[in-house]
Amino acid sequence: MSCYFRHMKDVFEAAGIAVTSSNRKEIDKAIHRVIGVSYKDCPTTWKKLKQELAGDEKKTAKFVRRLKKALAD
Repeated sequence: MSCYFRHMKDVFEAAGIAVTSSNRKEIDKAIHRVIGVSYKDCPTTWKKLKQELAGDEKKTAKFVRRLKKALAD
């Protein structure tokens, strides 16, 4: 689960999300919903995340907003 979390420290920081062992699964599920990939499909999720976050600050900011909303719902 969440094999890509180690690459997303900046995103979590920007979103004000502290990843812990107790909320990791919830965050992972929210990321899958935001990206539009079935839960537990880590390779496909990471592939799409890399496209979403590929050096474009506007896309990254949009993803951060969507992730925060998904976690609030």
